[in-house]
Amino acid sequence: MQTMDAIKDSGKGDNSFILREFPMTDGDFAQIQQLAKLRTGIELGEHKKEMIYSRIVRRIRTLRLGDFHSYLEYLEANPEAELTNFINAITTNLTSFFRESHHFDYLKNQVVPELLARKKASGRVRIWSAGCSTGEEPYSIAMTIQGQLDRERWDCKILATDLDTNVLAHGKAGVYAQDRIGNMDPELVRRFFNEAGPSSRAVKESLKQLIRFNQLNLLGDWPMKGRFDVIFCRNVVIYFSKDTQRQLFDRFANIIEPEGYMFIGHSESLHGVTNRFESVGRTIYRKLA
Repeated sequence: MQTMDAIKDSGKGDNSFILREFPMTDGDFAQIQQLAKLRTGIELGEHKKEMIYSRIVRRIRTLRLGDFHSYLEYLEANPEAELTNFINAITTNLTSFFRESHHFDYLKNQVVPELLARKKASGRVRIWSAGCSTGEEPYSIAMTIQGQLDRERWDCKILATDLDTNVLAHGKAGVYAQDRIGNMDPELVRRFFNEAGPSSRAVKESLKQLIRFNQLNLLGDWPMKGRFDVIFCRNVVIYFSKDTQRQLFDRFANIIEPEGYMFIGHSESLHGVTNRFESVGRTIYRKLA
């Protein structure tokens, strides 16, 4: 029988207690924090403790372990088998189609016309969705550029990467519940989705062919050899320290074409992080030549 761990809820400022199914000590959480930063660059603050508990406890149940200490011992002894599950558990994946819609308006009205003029000779366009989650972002990018960049004349590809293998599998499959696309323009739904069941839709193959889904740790090695015209990295770096952000955006600048574009999240800023981009709109930046 599993033990019940009674802990004081310091967030309430009283003597109320929360009953936990599995014990998690401050030392356990500190070890999780260290491992998360080492393996992913993500910094887990104290305010994330309850979220982390609720996510990792699922792995403890699955593995039939007794507490978080036992889980961490198992993780250390079986990194090849469990590390991916650990990473998938701690990463946050909140997204939607055309989230922060002004980005896609700018992509359509400003960026794509520039690319049509500037890249006519090579016909090569590369876009990276870094932290693509379950795929809504890269598919939104693809729907935005489809039709403007004729596939018969343009070599256009979108790279979609994430650390979490589960969300990548979801994105690659391209099947979404009806409520995930309910707020989209009905014309876009008609053009780019097929019915996949009574309450789900599947992305059409013609759109999926524009996108390649790959697992990638942004703080690890990048196997890509060419440069990108546009990079979306939205609501990802908020989990990183300022020093890590500086290193990451320096690497982004190195792999973006001169005058290429960088889109970041609504709560993020490059101010004080890098001087290699100029602001051209709300959370939209352009690489300095």
